[in-house]
Amino acid sequence: MSVGLIALLDDVAALAKVAAASLDDIAGQAAKAGAKAAGVVIDDAAVTPRYVTGFAAKRELPIIGKIAAGSLKNKLLILLPASLALSLFAPQAITPLLMIGGVYLCYEGVEKIYELVVPHAAHQHEAELASINPNAQSFEDQKVASAIKTDFILSAEIMAITLGSVPDSSFVAQAVILAVVGIGITAAVYGVVALIVKADDLGVAMAKATSPSPMGRLLRGMGRALVVGMPHFLKVLGLIGIAAMIWVGGGIILHGFEAYGLGAVSHFLHETAEAAAHSLPAAGGVVSWLVQAAGSGLAGIGVGLVTIPVISYVVTPIWRRLKPKPRSA
Repeated sequence: MSVGLIALLDDVAALAKVAAASLDDIAGQAAKAGAKAAGVVIDDAAVTPRYVTGFAAKRELPIIGKIAAGSLKNKLLILLPASLALSLFAPQAITPLLMIGGVYLCYEGVEKIYELVVPHAAHQHEAELASINPNAQSFEDQKVASAIKTDFILSAEIMAITLGSVPDSSFVAQAVILAVVGIGITAAVYGVVALIVKADDLGVAMAKATSPSPMGRLLRGMGRALVVGMPHFLKVLGLIGIAAMIWVGGGIILHGFEAYGLGAVSHFLHETAEAAAHSLPAAGGVVSWLVQAAGSGLAGIGVGLVTIPVISYVVTPIWRRLKPKPRSA
């Protein structure tokens, strides 16, 4: 009996070691995949704060909470099982679906530029599209719904990058890694966003410090700087978010074309980026990234400019015809 018990304990210990090694491997792969998706994560963090601009301070955190909850639902309940199913049964469908998401991002980003450049025409365009979302009950609902839609595309890209980073892992390991990355990135992004949008409140509290000490004066100065600077910072961050949508969307589309053997533009950008990096070796990596990002952004602007009239004159009329008409009283 004692020998059997010792043998059983040895087996349990061996299984525990294997499980621990597997967990370490999954954690390492999740960290690696998350790092590869860092570019999209930055875009997500830059895009989100503009959705709470203009709301009362007491509504900022609840709105971020709603968007974060929608983001988790996107990743865990929709994108995770969809990604696993596509990788098993229809891997060829992943690229076109991502390209459709890229087109949506380009459309959203260029529409925001259109709104900044020609506000009157942009408002008319938005009024024409208003009937596409008949379920929105308030301005806040519309903002949250818009943020979750944009997050869905960015989350799809994050999950696709994550899945592409662990192609040789088992089905269970892929599922765990996707879940870990999805939860971790959502917590990181919306935690940072919450800090950004509440920084002005922190500034007000710091500015009210009453201590006459040098530290008190420093706190008051920093508080006033936060209060004055945060509105401008949020505006700049909103512009970065717009640029990020266009850049990421254009990059998705170019990579998609490359996957189908139409990589002339991607190859040209890569060669141009390498040439620029060689000309400035001290900042080669930064220069290469800037050139490729600028090229992807220009491609995204082109796609967005084409998509806006297509949405206005093709998609919207078709939607209005297909949409159920309200019953007359």
